[in-house]
Amino acid sequence: MVSKMNKSNNEKSASKSPRQWTAREKLEAVLEASRLTDEELGRFLREQGLHSAQLEEWRQAAEVALDSPKKHGKRKVSPEKKVIKGLEKDLRRMEKALAEAAALLVLQKKAQAIWGDEDDVTR
Repeated sequence: MVSKMNKSNNEKSASKSPRQWTAREKLEAVLEASRLTDEELGRFLREQGLHSAQLEEWRQAAEVALDSPKKHGKRKVSPEKKVIKGLEKDLRRMEKALAEAAALLVLQKKAQAIWGDEDDVTR
């Protein structure tokens, strides 16, 4: 038996071809069909202009989408992303080395300003 809420959605879906249905409409049809007896299912399919093969295809697609490891597992990293990550790591390392060299130069200049050149003392 079709609920009142699904009835209005199904009426919208019935006005367009099942090929034009949104993913949500297809999922609702699969869920609704899963609750029906064989006799009710036949009437439902006729009312919606569906074939049982379409319904089965949509059910399998929903199962595959829900079982997909993309959402739950680790994603594969593309080779380009690996290269970019390596280059970013090298850039951070070089920036640190440059900052350290700059700090050493500043300290060396300050030491020279305080104590003067070593060459001045030995002459």
